[in-house]
Amino acid sequence: MSSASLHDEFNRLETRMQDVISLCSKLHLENQTLKDQQGSLVEERARLIEKNEMARNKVEQMIQRLKSLEAGQ
Repeated sequence: MSSASLHDEFNRLETRMQDVISLCSKLHLENQTLKDQQGSLVEERARLIEKNEMARNKVEQMIQRLKSLEAGQ
């Protein structure tokens, strides 16, 4: 293998390595973004579950009041 072709091969290898490094950086950022989104969604889910439970309790209280009103008539 000549010196020129060896030099060309090293240049191609260097370019491919730079591409791999760039891809790894991009994937790292994407992974971090997805983790942040997942954290936000988990928090939102917890808030929604809590709101749902509060609404259920209010409906149950209303039902009990209505039953009490019916029983009093």
